[in-house]
Amino acid sequence: MRRNTHDVRLANRIHTMQNLPRPMMPQIMLKLKAGRCLRHMLLAFLIQIWAGCQFTTPASAQSLDWLLLPLQTHRQASMTTSDGIKLVSEIYQSPLAGRTPTILVRIPFSRTRQNTFLMDIMGRVWSSRGYTVVIQGTRGRYKSGGIYYPLRGERKDGIETLEWISKQSWFDGTIATWGGSAFGYTQWAISDQDHPGPSVLCIYEASTDFHGMLYPGGAFALYSALSWAVNSHGQTDMPRWPSEKCITGGADGFPLIDADRRVLGEEVAFFRDWITHSRRDSYWTSIDGTGRCKSLKAPVLLMAGWYDPFLPTQLSDFNEIRTSAAPPVAERSRIIIGPWTHGREIGFADGSKAEKFRRKTLFASLPWFEENLRPSDRSGRHEPPVQIFVMGANKWRNEQEWPLARTRYTSYYLHSGGKANSASGDGSLSTSAPAIDEPDDRYTYDPRSPVRTAGGAMIGDGQRICRQNEIENRSDVLVYTTPPVSENTEVTGPVRATLYVSTTATNTDFTAKLVDVHPDGSAYNVCDGILRRGYAQGTPTSAPVHEITVDLWPTSMVFGKGHRIRLEIASSNFPCFDRNPNTGRDIATETEPVVARQNVWHKEMYPSRLILPIIPKS
Repeated sequence: MRRNTHDVRLANRIHTMQNLPRPMMPQIMLKLKAGRCLRHMLLAFLIQIWAGCQFTTPASAQSLDWLLLPLQTHRQASMTTSDGIKLVSEIYQSPLAGRTPTILVRIPFSRTRQNTFLMDIMGRVWSSRGYTVVIQGTRGRYKSGGIYYPLRGERKDGIETLEWISKQSWFDGTIATWGGSAFGYTQWAISDQDHPGPSVLCIYEASTDFHGMLYPGGAFALYSALSWAVNSHGQTDMPRWPSEKCITGGADGFPLIDADRRVLGEEVAFFRDWITHSRRDSYWTSIDGTGRCKSLKAPVLLMAGWYDPFLPTQLSDFNEIRTSAAPPVAERSRIIIGPWTHGREIGFADGSKAEKFRRKTLFASLPWFEENLRPSDRSGRHEPPVQIFVMGANKWRNEQEWPLARTRYTSYYLHSGGKANSASGDGSLSTSAPAIDEPDDRYTYDPRSPVRTAGGAMIGDGQRICRQNEIENRSDVLVYTTPPVSENTEVTGPVRATLYVSTTATNTDFTAKLVDVHPDGSAYNVCDGILRRGYAQGTPTSAPVHEITVDLWPTSMVFGKGHRIRLEIASSNFPCFDRNPNTGRDIATETEPVVARQNVWHKEMYPSRLILPIIPKS
């Protein structure tokens, strides 16, 4: 009797949450008989969805529909690839649906309780909307056979999966694909296919250029790559991302290529391949392909994060789609850029949290699929091609292009009396160019004592907004700061630093970081970048001066009234990026790094500057 009373109370709570009609109550009651533990899990998840639901149409009342589906709608099926590998899929569909559009998700994850639960939720949410959902483990992952090697062979397996789907009795001829990161890649690998092929894609935090993500500015994204290797080596994934201490412990030491062995005591084949293929060679061509944006056959919704390592290459994809893809594809493709790291919501400097990332990716997929798989739903829709979250103001805003057409690119010139070392030095930023020959700023870059990473755009536990004050105490970090801004100043778009530098190294790095300095002096990272290249050899007094450009991550940030804009310059950001040993020899195997003497020049002849995309007030 107590159990029945509890079930009624729980059903009434669900009814109150979404104002469900009373005839649904018996069906809900049947579901509740599954057991108290399951009831609590489902209710917790439903409350989470309800609290974040953003629909304003009757669809909001359907966000619980998946609960009402009979359990028989979930079954398992498999196919065998041309080389004899069994790929296993979970299939969700309504028993009354007949032929329906298909949503295909190919996941490169292990079959854990959490992954199984999340896949089940997504399968039931989508199938409740009248889709057949195919969630397939990629080769060597989930329930599928074969050996796991990330990114390799996904095009071949993906095309064969499309052929298999096309022969099923429930297939109506249209396919949607969904997923991010490595399983966002599985979509790009088949994006040029049709008959069968994707009719619409939803790709978050992945791009057509994995080489570009792992080698931004020519340096190796060590933290992201090593986190991936530690998490996904072997037959099963680790239950969580490795800690910062774990990654730093592996990254420390020489040679670079043994970072995996320092953490795991064994070699990880794909990690070593990534290190030894630093150039865009045939290894990367086989993974990234060529011209995938131009050959895209269906509209794509891209979802990106301001603190995600894929952001620059995703924005490049979006602009290439808009200019090079077939007009119907280009016109209907969109991008959403939110306050997210890789797969997570960002924590802001004031301690607040941004909008839930995973909730957003699921909810954004529903109207996107409706619009593109059911043409009648497309009439009257004029969604903007770009939606961005403006940090600082913490508001979503619609735009028509990227970068924004109304941008005023503004130069902030570097100034000092030759002592810009650390935040206590005399470095400053001004919109006035140097009118006199100011002395250059100098520092020593020792690869054995690199500037440590504090937050930023990475894959793994280190990704975040973080105080930079400790880093800015170092003498090998040059710091240039504006006076407090007199009004809110929005910076939205690509950020870059044009610097005039000289070095004693034959090959070295220069890093740049945009920082928001709060009125209390606390400094927080906004975006950063790195450039690795060779230089003409010289001495500390005779090295030639080179003009270089460091591309920082794009951003959208309002620097509040009273805040200061700051630029940090150094030669390392480790282990976000690997250290340059300054020798010009093979970085992967180098064990004898050397010290480099670095100069940054700022005078009339050498106007080093930070270039910010300022958005004027409307």
